[in-house]
Amino acid sequence: MEMKEVRGNARDRMKGFCRVCVTCDGRACSGEVPGMGGLGTGSTFRANVDALGFVKLNMRVLHEAADPDTSVEILGLKLDLPVLAAPIGGVSFNMGDKVTESDYISSKLAGCKAKGIIGCTGDGVPEFIYQSAFAAISGLGGHGIPFIKPWEDAELFEKLDKAVATGAPAIGMDVDACGLVTLRKMGRPVSPRSVEQMKAVRKRVDAKFILKGIMTPDEARKAVDIGADAIVVSNHGGRVLDHAPGTADVLADVADAVKGQITVLADGGVRTGVDVLKFLALGADAVMIGRPFSIASIGGGQEGVETYLDALRGELNAAMVLTGTASAASVSRDILWNV
Repeated sequence: MEMKEVRGNARDRMKGFCRVCVTCDGRACSGEVPGMGGLGTGSTFRANVDALGFVKLNMRVLHEAADPDTSVEILGLKLDLPVLAAPIGGVSFNMGDKVTESDYISSKLAGCKAKGIIGCTGDGVPEFIYQSAFAAISGLGGHGIPFIKPWEDAELFEKLDKAVATGAPAIGMDVDACGLVTLRKMGRPVSPRSVEQMKAVRKRVDAKFILKGIMTPDEARKAVDIGADAIVVSNHGGRVLDHAPGTADVLADVADAVKGQITVLADGGVRTGVDVLKFLALGADAVMIGRPFSIASIGGGQEGVETYLDALRGELNAAMVLTGTASAASVSRDILWNV
């Protein structure tokens, strides 16, 4: 299977929900939430892609990094690529109904495992979203990271306990979901959480704990105080706050504020292996990728996910060679031009 076939299948199966554009930049799907677009004007979705596009790499060819090491170790996990599939769920109202939630998430996680990385799962109002996610993770022997939204305490703690029971090596909370319009439309909005509330949540989770939705240095430092093991620098793919900056615009400052104290993950507009290398150079320890994994899973199942990861690996390897980067675990900011 080739990516052209995967994308063609996805375009047919996601019709009315995602156009599977050649350049996935949010311009054609502004305001399409639910769906795969960005909130409101789509400004934040576009900012993610544009900010990464402004980051340029220094090409270097007089070196010995001919066979770069693309692996990293984060949160006690060895990953063959510095990549995680981001937590995106809700196939029926975000991606169409041609593939079931269970098949979608199982394919995504299995493809990730087959290629030596790990996938994350989402949460939502319909119970089948998290139930499908937990079943898929359990079925792969705990090889997946479930993300839970910041619900009210009773529901939150129940889901957290079930998430831990899957055997997952880490549990995440996408605190940025507190502005998600999809939840409001379903009559189940969620609210921000204080530092003290999050400390109580952290004590409840008997696993590594990830906070997703950190976009400023001060909140990154708060995540350290809470006791989180990792943060995801993320604006929820531009789906919760219009006119926010792109992730690449803030990543370096956020990473510099907490580097060495907490694992720094990041997402937002990442499409290629070159994008992955840019985020690593800006300070991420590993990178989450969202929409491309959804397209790969919808368009080709597990094989589609594996095909996408093969392409990503080739792009990352080439970019590392042409910037003189020997290891994904130690990317220098010097490979960035004019930064």
